Amino acid sequence: MTARAEIIWTTLLFIAGVLTIGFIFFTLFPGKVPATVWEYFTPAEVEKARHYQQIMRMTSILAFLSKVVILVLLLYSTRANVWAEKIFHLVGGRYYLALLVYFVFIWFILKAVDLPFNFYGSYIVQHQWEFSTQTLMSWWSDYLKGSVLDIVLSGIGVTLLFWATGRWPHMWWTMASLFLTVWLIISTFLWPLIIAPLFNRFEPINEGPIKTMVTKLADRAGLQVNEILVMDASSRTTKANAYFTGLGMTKRIVLYDNLLSDYSIEEVEAVVAHEMAHWRQGHIARGLIWGVLANFLVLALLHMVLRLTFTYEIARPGPYPIQLLVAILLFTQLVFFIAQPIQNRISRNYEIEADRVALELTGNPDAVIQLHVNLTKKNLGDVAPPAYIEWLTYSHPSPISRIEAVKEWKDLHKGAKK
Repeated sequence: MTARAEIIWTTLLFIAGVLTIGFIFFTLFPGKVPATVWEYFTPAEVEKARHYQQIMRMTSILAFLSKVVILVLLLYSTRANVWAEKIFHLVGGRYYLALLVYFVFIWFILKAVDLPFNFYGSYIVQHQWEFSTQTLMSWWSDYLKGSVLDIVLSGIGVTLLFWATGRWPHMWWTMASLFLTVWLIISTFLWPLIIAPLFNRFEPINEGPIKTMVTKLADRAGLQVNEILVMDASSRTTKANAYFTGLGMTKRIVLYDNLLSDYSIEEVEAVVAHEMAHWRQGHIARGLIWGVLANFLVLALLHMVLRLTFTYEIARPGPYPIQLLVAILLFTQLVFFIAQPIQNRISRNYEIEADRVALELTGNPDAVIQLHVNLTKKNLGDVAPPAYIEWLTYSHPSPISRIEAVKEWKDLHKGAKK
């Protein structure tokens, strides 16, 4: 490893470490709650939600740190090289078979490290706080299905990446970015048709007030809604939500069955209007563009770092040595963690825009405020997270900031009417 490479890796680890320390500090010591919160929430509700969020945040950051520690130990020791040599010998020197075996081996190590945190956060905690309706068998079924998808798709991606390093030694990162761009578009298009049904059941919404309301909303928004589906979320959780997904002919709005059963039609209208706003404003397409640009940048940086870190190893003809997979995984873990504020800022801007458009579509700010209050209470959302936590990890504005924005919109339009 060259001196410049040492500086780069040390800088990445230092920045990630500083961000992590800040995250842990503000998770444990979140500070005072703004006075405006007490207009909608009681101290007991705020304290309960903060306690729940503390548990979930600490679980997620410890899972991240555990994987980073494992990858750092492998990168800075000879263990990764030794394992690669043994696997090559085991498979008779066949490069791509060795690559896949090595990938699966590392994948299982990281999966084993992550499993306790995943199980604790998504099963034990959710049952303790009476959110989860899943049986243990159902949880394991979802986990195994997700793991199979992950190892298959990641294995294909790793194989294509290392193949590209041999086929285009100096420009592999460009070709890999193009591969990833195609995959992002295909996966966004196919996800609602192939992947989502593996985990939940989706049914067209029945004729009635909700469907009529959605149709009228779509007309006001100037949209043609292909499908409005209800997801059996109650088979796994008591939390309520909705989302917009797909591209082209696979675009659809998905409503949790919990949302329809536990919330008023005015609140459901506010949710649907928000999702339609994402649709009308082209947020999925714009998000894809940002994702493509980010992938090009990250892979270009990865190429530079690998050249500096493994100068002699990659100078030889042919694809990169398989042990470089460890450095690639560590680099992506660190960069995507460090880049969270940028990604989340873009997402929050989209959410703010969707909130505004939704208000214009419904003209019912009181229902939107009630929706945010009820969702925050029932989902135990942190109504006013520390500014640092929101800046680093929140893809949506905090509930209290969304409520305040609705109040401002209401006051502005009330004044305009006068």
